[in-house]
Amino acid sequence: MLTWLEGSALGQAVRGAGVWSYALINLAHLVGVATLFGSVLVLDLKLLGLFPRAPLAIVSVTSVPLAVAGFMLAVASGVCLLATNATEYKSNPFLLIKFAAILVGLCNFALVRRIPAWQNRWTNTPSERGQRRLALGGGVSLAAWATAVTAGRMIGYW
Repeated sequence: MLTWLEGSALGQAVRGAGVWSYALINLAHLVGVATLFGSVLVLDLKLLGLFPRAPLAIVSVTSVPLAVAGFMLAVASGVCLLATNATEYKSNPFLLIKFAAILVGLCNFALVRRIPAWQNRWTNTPSERGQRRLALGGGVSLAAWATAVTAGRMIGYW
C-alpha cells in the first residue's frame, strides 16, 4: 500500500509541486494536529473533572467541531506528506504506533458518544456512574491522542 501511495498521482504531484510544497503541507499538518489536540485536550480535561463550573454541553459544542476540523486537515495533509516518500516509512515502528493510537482515539470517541451521560449533556448533570464513564473515556482519549502526536513526531527521528 505504501508503494502504491508513493507511486500514485498524489505522490507525484506533491513531489513535483516545488521546493515549498512539502513545507507548506507540513505546516498545514501541524496546524491540523494542534487544532485537534488542543480541542481534545480541553474536552478530555473536562471529562476528567477539571473545569467543574463549565457545563459539558458548552465545552463540547466548541471543542468537538474544532477537533473534527483539525482531524480532517491533519488526515488530508498527512496523506500528502506520506505520499512523498511512503516506502521510506515501511520499517518505521512509530508509523504503526501512530496509526494504532489514532484508531484507538477514534473508537474511543465513538464509544463516548454512546454513553448516556454524553447523550444527555444538554439536559442532565451526569450521575456519579456517568461521570466515571466520561472520565474513563477522557483518560483513554488523552492517552491515545498524546501517543499519536508523540509517535508522529518520532517518525522523523527513526
